[in-house]
Amino acid sequence: MKRLKKFFLAIILTAIASMIFATSVARIEDIAKIRGAMDNQLFGVGVVVGLDGNGDSGQVPSTLLANMLKNFGVVTTAAELKSKNSALVMVTADIPPFYYPGMKLDVTVSSIGDAKSLQGGVLLQTPLYGADGNVYAVAQGNVSIGGAETKQSASLQKRYLLVGTIPNGAIVQKLIPSDIVKKNTVTLLLNKPDFVTAARVAQAINGKFDSSIAKAKDAAAVDVKVPKIFQDNLIDFLAMIQQIQVTPNIPQEIVINERTGTIVFGGDIQLPDFTMSYGNFSISVTNGRVSSGGTNTTTNTIANLISALKALGATPQDIISIIESLHKSGIIQQNVVVM
Repeated sequence: MKRLKKFFLAIILTAIASMIFATSVARIEDIAKIRGAMDNQLFGVGVVVGLDGNGDSGQVPSTLLANMLKNFGVVTTAAELKSKNSALVMVTADIPPFYYPGMKLDVTVSSIGDAKSLQGGVLLQTPLYGADGNVYAVAQGNVSIGGAETKQSASLQKRYLLVGTIPNGAIVQKLIPSDIVKKNTVTLLLNKPDFVTAARVAQAINGKFDSSIAKAKDAAAVDVKVPKIFQDNLIDFLAMIQQIQVTPNIPQEIVINERTGTIVFGGDIQLPDFTMSYGNFSISVTNGRVSSGGTNTTTNTIANLISALKALGATPQDIISIIESLHKSGIIQQNVVVM
């Protein structure tokens, strides 16, 4: 019973949130990014040593170590180095735009072979490559998997030992060029493409500068011409644009997670007139009013329909089944996503 009450409380809070978000504003920097200023993915293959017998059983790590030692004048063979104290790993990192040489990145280290654990290991210096084949960072350091196992931590969740991190473990070696201005124009890319939001962004920018410098190219992109007064001061211009407030469009969409009994809906979704009978429940919408048990209650929205079903004692599974049936029958025209 308590679980059911919590679910319906979540539904009510979701309805309230949807009404608040419908009129809320956001900064442009929160809903859009500048084309050319994007993250890049780096990767490399390295060796983790010091694994106390928990490393790979194969000979590949030993071969790599033997090749490394040759650079220091130490001649040895892979067979002589073969042990289970090292492991072959994949090293990955994301490098944000405008990161200069000397700045540091977090890296993720993942076992490739049959190592049992990376706990306590040390990653040897590993070059990290971009998609173009150039080295943009070098990683090295102690691999962390979140601390040592204890009886208390083991009872909560079993620790995964084959993937670890090295905070600030990579040093940037080369700046990735970012071309954010083309033909004196900056393009904003919306995080969630939407024609209405794109139009509002362009209108807000034009209103801020009292000039028609912005134009929505499509649902995802807004082109902004750099005024002459800012051509030598692009940073201030972009900073001003990013702080402009816009009311993003909230799509009328219903998302259902059948496993958890969660329903999330955005926008003010209204329903046409209909009559429905489901088990012991009987609900109708007449002249824009939701009616249950012969009593007209509130306006014809999804939120009020769910409230009426709750009052009749519907379970989360009942409500989900009803919403899905209304969508299949065409009563709900908005997009319904079932997870």
